[in-house]
Amino acid sequence: MTEEINALLKNHTWSWVPSSPSQNLVGCKWVFRIKRHSNGSIVRYKARLVAKGFHQRPGIDYVETFSPVVKPATIRTVLSLAVSHGWSLRQLEVKNAFLQEDVYTAQPPGFIDPIRPSYVCKLHKALYGLKQAPRPWFHHFSTFLLFVGFIRSQANTSLFIFQQASHTVFLLLYVDDIVVAGSDSTHLQQFISLLGGHFDIKDLSPLIYYLGLQVLHKYGTLHINQLKYAHDLLHKANLLNSKPASTPLAAKVRLSISDGALISNPTEYRELVGSLQYLTLTHPDISFVINTVAQFMSAPRTSHLVASKWILRYIKGTIDLGLTFTPQTAAARLSANSDAD
Repeated sequence: MTEEINALLKNHTWSWVPSSPSQNLVGCKWVFRIKRHSNGSIVRYKARLVAKGFHQRPGIDYVETFSPVVKPATIRTVLSLAVSHGWSLRQLEVKNAFLQEDVYTAQPPGFIDPIRPSYVCKLHKALYGLKQAPRPWFHHFSTFLLFVGFIRSQANTSLFIFQQASHTVFLLLYVDDIVVAGSDSTHLQQFISLLGGHFDIKDLSPLIYYLGLQVLHKYGTLHINQLKYAHDLLHKANLLNSKPASTPLAAKVRLSISDGALISNPTEYRELVGSLQYLTLTHPDISFVINTVAQFMSAPRTSHLVASKWILRYIKGTIDLGLTFTPQTAAARLSANSDAD
């Protein structure tokens, strides 16, 4: 908690101001999390100070915001390129992301200023130490990348590419998690140092565990799986001890919008299907069936829930499977197919 408070103060996240009846005071709380390796061992203990956003009113206290989220297909493509060319893969994390609106919060629990106990915290419009910034942090981060020579991919706004002579760097941005792949390890380290001089960056060393992906490097190949993520899904659904299914969907099953009774708690179904969609990053074999069960999100029925849990039973039997990237010696060739309507 002290480390988090010191990081917030270092970045000039807020200033003390007297409380006023005109302020919509947003509460705050500590959220504790244990960050683990893919094998379950502890990486570190994390404490995050978060604002209670439900105290805000849309259109009055905040406007629409945007978080950069890289597409799964882009992640796979960059990993494939990095393996084929033997590039270095590094993982970074940006500390302390905030929005751009004026927000007044209560003082952090356990860290009340003894001199000004009745004051409140006014969050700056600045992010990562950039004072009086009028736009969201992503604007400043992307502007910096463009300034130093990166270009933004037209296919994915969260992918930035740098090319200069024989040096190439790919940067993937998922909210505040970053993966960089570079053709030259020395040049890549120079860029990371440059980035750290302008933003509060934590270098998490070589890419090993990213967004629930376990990344294994072996003999020039790279293997990714979501073993821990899949295990947590099975645990949440109470299916860890279930009998594995041999196919993602039962044979001759045709789901319809009227088959079975409506589910009393549709949120459970939506959360399950949404979680399964993220699993397709390393399990493309379930993409079709996930698309099928996702068509009934508005009014899910018991038959749809049964089909979703069947998919989990299939995952139970294939939990250790993933994607392996091997170096490609032949020139890359892209092909596309279009289904004309």
